[in-house]
Amino acid sequence: MSTFSSSRAGTPGTRHAHHFNAAGAALPSAATLTAVIDHLNLEARVGGYEAAEAARERTESVYGLAATLLGVQPVDIALVESATVAWQRAVSALPLRPGDRILASASSYVSSALHLLELRRSRGVHVEVLPADGSGRVDLAAFERAIRTPAALVTVAHVPTSSGLVEPVAEIGALAGAAGVPVLLDATQSAGQLPVAAGPLGCDIVVATGRKFLRGPRGTGLLYVSPRMREVMRPQAPDVRGARWVADQHFDLDDGARRYETWEAAHALRLGLGVALSEALELGVERIQERIGTLAGRLRDGLAGVPGIDLADPPGPGSGIVTFVRDGQEPAQTARELRSAGFHLVSVPATHGQWDLGRRGLSAVVRASVHVYNDEDDVDALISHLASGSALASGSALASGPALASGPALASGPALASGPAERRARAAKPVPRASGDRADVVVVGAGVHGSSAAWQLAGRGMHVIHLDRFPAGHVEGSSHGRTRMIRRAYPSPVWDDFVERAYEAWSDLAGNAGQRLVTETGGLFARHVTAAGGLRGPGCRKVDHGRAAELFPGLALGPEFTALYDPAAGVIDAAGAMRCLGELGRAYGVEQRFGCPAKSWAADGDGVRVETPDGTVRADRLVVCAGPWTAELLPGFAQALRVVRIVNLHLGASRPEQLSPPRLGPFSVEVPGIGLLYGIPAFGGHGVKIGLDHGPADDLAAARPPLTDEEREALLALARRFLPAADGPVEEEITCRYTMAPRNRFAIGAMPGLPQVLVAAACSGHGFKFGPAIGVALAELATGKERPDLDFLAPSRMGV
Repeated sequence: MSTFSSSRAGTPGTRHAHHFNAAGAALPSAATLTAVIDHLNLEARVGGYEAAEAARERTESVYGLAATLLGVQPVDIALVESATVAWQRAVSALPLRPGDRILASASSYVSSALHLLELRRSRGVHVEVLPADGSGRVDLAAFERAIRTPAALVTVAHVPTSSGLVEPVAEIGALAGAAGVPVLLDATQSAGQLPVAAGPLGCDIVVATGRKFLRGPRGTGLLYVSPRMREVMRPQAPDVRGARWVADQHFDLDDGARRYETWEAAHALRLGLGVALSEALELGVERIQERIGTLAGRLRDGLAGVPGIDLADPPGPGSGIVTFVRDGQEPAQTARELRSAGFHLVSVPATHGQWDLGRRGLSAVVRASVHVYNDEDDVDALISHLASGSALASGSALASGPALASGPALASGPALASGPAERRARAAKPVPRASGDRADVVVVGAGVHGSSAAWQLAGRGMHVIHLDRFPAGHVEGSSHGRTRMIRRAYPSPVWDDFVERAYEAWSDLAGNAGQRLVTETGGLFARHVTAAGGLRGPGCRKVDHGRAAELFPGLALGPEFTALYDPAAGVIDAAGAMRCLGELGRAYGVEQRFGCPAKSWAADGDGVRVETPDGTVRADRLVVCAGPWTAELLPGFAQALRVVRIVNLHLGASRPEQLSPPRLGPFSVEVPGIGLLYGIPAFGGHGVKIGLDHGPADDLAAARPPLTDEEREALLALARRFLPAADGPVEEEITCRYTMAPRNRFAIGAMPGLPQVLVAAACSGHGFKFGPAIGVALAELATGKERPDLDFLAPSRMGV
């Protein structure tokens, strides 16, 4: 395996999308990710100070690695939170006086320019933007003339955020050095992809970020200050990290650049930065530059031949950044549509580079940026997609289906532009499909299972008509509400494989959605010490009530209880998941018909005929995910399923942290004589959620009444017993319907004798956690793939 193939293989994010955003935040390696997580786990076990001491030598080595990258000494390096923080601390430390001149390149980043403009207002300095030559770079002749007049500082961005231009830094440094003027180099977009040796470049100050081409974690940055400049620069806000308070009215600054640091820092992120620096140095920056240059050249050449695409980079030497615009379309919309098809890149507005884009008459550009984890297939896929004439055209980016299917473009999914969900939904354009009374698949039911199945099927190239009897966002079934729990703890090993698939499917959905949907907190599942059976599961362990109190101080179990601790249990953002599934479905062309029930259906040869209020729909497959209404469409389930009423409360607390992770996670308690109490910790600004997993029969023909006083008091009494910190008001009351089946199983698969009809039925109170995995299963079964791992959930096992 080649070096760059190894880099790609060691970068988990490459399996989820074509990533062209190294200039924004590059994909970290698995080793970098592990370093961060391992240290966070260590902090959780022993404490932050103790973990920092244990990792002191590794943290100290980061200074040496950064110094090697910049060709300086470790004492010259400060570790900070970002390039902007580095810039602000350095410039604020300069002894600037009213009338001082600062010469800035037109490539300056917005945050730097804003700081300079504020210094002009508040300290009376003169800010002069250097003119560019025909190549777009600093005009060296004009600069030489400008530097003849005394100046306090020259600042230049090695590579701007708004184009792939590379400034002639060495020449600028030589001219400024001859004039005795210090140079501040903004290496935000160059460190990691271009050699940045401060000495040969003639730079006295260098600022850089960790998250871009260095592939470090967000929240990390580097600051180099030469010994010469440290003699004249003093930090405006000294901190105990970089100064010693030696007497009542006196302190001494650290001799090195650490005088610009603060005591508090994210040690885990710094360790991750160290790994990223090691990887960059091991590959060699020159080799990285060559690889990135080759890929960027391939992208520029390819885009130059695409009708309707105009390259926006200046004609000067290029880097790993390629900018372009699309005729007749705002760059932000182009970026959104590309992301929806699995290509992660961004648009850069003129507000981020007025001295560059604004002066070139560009309101914004689309920015694609490559790194060593990219390959020729990534580049060719983007060129081909843009050449197809539609940012959501059908083709290779969609053909294999969404999450859990092959192909790197898929797991980023559609409709995933950053920002509010409403904006993502507007950005998603359905794949053009023929509408009418014919479809490949009709999916009935828009709960978590039906929505997952519809999206997965559409991602496999199917024309899907998705029916639901109620309006969008209804609360009539059991998929509404803010949160659900997920756990590996199950009573029988027969579930283990499917549970593992559920975790994987949630991870893939989150990758498609561009947002976190599962937060692992650990969970406790308790029962009376005399009770038989109980939960078990991979990685789970039994604990007594004392240990349970240490794990979850918010849960009060007496000595009569024992518990199973599941470290992988967590909280699902159920509302977010339902929103994202709807958006994903629309983006892949699912024809969603809310308020349109399936009145009846019949076999139609090898297909089906479905009757709706809008007419007859014929399809090759029917997928029924109708929850409580399953038996209306599939009468064979009538004897097996029963629908019950379930109620939940969200409770406030005077000290909500007592009922939030890590002091409380998902839990259940089998209370003798009462039943199973379950709960989800306070999460996302909402109070702890509790409920009982049983209730009376529910009449589907009648409106659901609100909670009764008896239902409310029963839950409040249990809260007082097991959650003493839940001393606040009832924040929310929720009712829903559980569809219960024998042995709390549920049915997934084809109906006996009717291979064209598939069903996911009877969640039995624990089906939401399997939602995305059930969607994958139904899509695979509908397209002919066998799933013997689900035989234990076949409808025939339920007597259908």
